[in-house]
Amino acid sequence: MMPLPTSPSSSPRLLRSNSSEWHAVVQQRNVRSSLLLLLVLSTVFVFSVLYSSHGFGATTADQALTQRQSTDHGAIDRFVPGQEEADEPTVVPAENNEVPEQSLPSDISLPSANTSTAPAVPASSRGRAEQTGDQSSAGAAHAEEKCDLSIGKWVREPRGPVYTNLTCPTLPDFKNCQKYGKDPGHLFWRWLPDGCDLPRFAPERFLDVARGKTLAFIGDSLARNQMESLLCLLSQTETPTDVYRDAFDKFRTWHFPGHNFTLMVMWTEFYAHGVPVLGADGKPTPSFDIHLDRLNANWTSRLPGLDYAVISGGNWFFRVNYLWEDGRRIGCVNCREPGLTDFGIAYAVRRVVRAALEAIARCRDCKGGLVTFLRTYTPDHFEHGSWFSGGYCNRTRPLEEGEISSQSIGWELRRVQSEEVTRVRETAGSTSFELLDVTKAMMLRADGHPGGHYDKRWVRNASDCLHWCLPGPVDMWNGMLLQRLAHISPQPLL
Repeated sequence: MMPLPTSPSSSPRLLRSNSSEWHAVVQQRNVRSSLLLLLVLSTVFVFSVLYSSHGFGATTADQALTQRQSTDHGAIDRFVPGQEEADEPTVVPAENNEVPEQSLPSDISLPSANTSTAPAVPASSRGRAEQTGDQSSAGAAHAEEKCDLSIGKWVREPRGPVYTNLTCPTLPDFKNCQKYGKDPGHLFWRWLPDGCDLPRFAPERFLDVARGKTLAFIGDSLARNQMESLLCLLSQTETPTDVYRDAFDKFRTWHFPGHNFTLMVMWTEFYAHGVPVLGADGKPTPSFDIHLDRLNANWTSRLPGLDYAVISGGNWFFRVNYLWEDGRRIGCVNCREPGLTDFGIAYAVRRVVRAALEAIARCRDCKGGLVTFLRTYTPDHFEHGSWFSGGYCNRTRPLEEGEISSQSIGWELRRVQSEEVTRVRETAGSTSFELLDVTKAMMLRADGHPGGHYDKRWVRNASDCLHWCLPGPVDMWNGMLLQRLAHISPQPLL
């Protein structure tokens, strides 16, 4: 057989040459492919790291709160829209002399939740601080200072409250909800801040921290509510002595002789000088003339001698009130009168809070170590009416976060109060001003009011969805106060 002719390209020499070139090309392609694959994997890794870092940072308490509360579900928020205060009877519970507040339409954005304190310290950081031997107490104090007690949730507390309506000898009937048949479910909750804890109130610890001191609650009937709560809490350790009350029971003084601790309450509706507006019949109406440039001397004259002052307020500004300055009327709040500027509730609250804080900062006769706390605004929870028009608050558990209205004016009043505390600290060059931010916690506690559970011999056909049952959620305010006092005046560990 004749051998097949060989083509030039199939010669052994050419085959070897082409094979070498082909392998070189393949290797180059493999290298390029490997490099491209490595580049893609590196890019994916970098983006995954950046994404996870961003995701972690976005879970701060402030952003989580803003996201959760950005939707308005039309939850309970003050009174029925359009309800006029003038249509309400002026008869109110004798103890507090509060009148119905009205709802005003307002487009208020949800404020930052971390305006008062720095972000919480992670548990791992606190653990490392606690393991440093002699630095353990300093580390705990640092963690406590950094923890934002205002952000958290209500969780079940099977132990119930520190005291009961039977173990508090000073409990007033208007707050004794259990005596008048209220469901006890509201008693078994406690406030749990995000990232830290608010310890159960310890009466002995409070009295030790406040030994030899004088503390006063300054404000309206909700300031009185907090004083009554603290009185009940502390009476579990020591029986107080009733030292003084004025003719109208607006100024009270109690003393705990075993610890030389004095507890006071001072009444003021506006901090500023307020005069009831008289009607055509010469009788006082629910309205007031508020003199923005004059503080009420009934409380300012009592500032000397105090070691701690807790001021609060805001609810009386929901009336139809008139604002005065330099001896003339400059406007109003809620008046809707032609030719008269309605400055709004937040403006009036800011003016009087600023004046009160500046007066305390300038007080020459006050103690050098005076510490002033401003407790933020707390809302009512009336549903389907008001005090005397069928309103009620019969919830049996705290609200869910989604039920808090992001349009509530309570957020704006809280922001105003927080800003004024920051302002006075900067302008006065003093850190002796603190914020007790309880607004969010109390917005959730629609279940904690007396409602109709009080002694009907004094007031009939009324519902109280503004003040707080005792025991009840208001006790948390004093737990927060104890934490701040303990940080300011730490006691040696036993």
